[in-house]
Amino acid sequence: MAAPGALGAFVGAVVLSSLSAELAEPWVAAILFFLGLYILIRFSRPRRIVARDSRPLKARFLAPLGAVAGTVDAMGGGGWGPSGTSSLLSSGRLEPRKVIGSIDTSEFLVTLGASAGFLVALSFAEVNGGYLLALLVGGLIAAPIAAWLVRKLPARVLGAAVGGLILVTNTKTFGESIGIPPEYLVAAYIALAVVWIAAIASAVAAVRRDGRAAPQPA
Repeated sequence: MAAPGALGAFVGAVVLSSLSAELAEPWVAAILFFLGLYILIRFSRPRRIVARDSRPLKARFLAPLGAVAGTVDAMGGGGWGPSGTSSLLSSGRLEPRKVIGSIDTSEFLVTLGASAGFLVALSFAEVNGGYLLALLVGGLIAAPIAAWLVRKLPARVLGAAVGGLILVTNTKTFGESIGIPPEYLVAAYIALAVVWIAAIASAVAAVRRDGRAAPQPA
């Protein structure tokens, strides 16, 4: 997945850089909105048990998946992990720890591809140094906190929480870009908040149910 993902990220970065701010903003908001919706549904719905299959995954499955996930990641600022992890887990071919390790390792090349695309399409004068520094500092602070949360909280609960957060933070931009009146946006926020709480509650209930169903050690 790494090479097609890096190529897709490069293309996505170049395409995004060629768009005007007025055109790029609603597109990015739409990508993030539907990505958040996908994550929310994926982690809050009942888990489908997939029989383990020892056959290796084919390149005709991995290459398109990597290209699409890399493009979405570059254009929306995220998507490699949710798209790749969910798709590989649903295939039933790899253990979860191997899926997460593969996705995290290959993301390094995807990030390089996206960075190269932005550096080719944009001049250094167009890169805001203040934003860049703030993102780097924020990422360095958030990374160990995220690692601690992942270790303490179940993945399903975290996925539902993150999916709802992405939805809420992008609803205003996405709604305004498609012409939704402000009063309807308020109603949309209330509806999303209810769905978000219900999704987290469903994820917590599923984790507890799975814990009760798991065999106890002798």
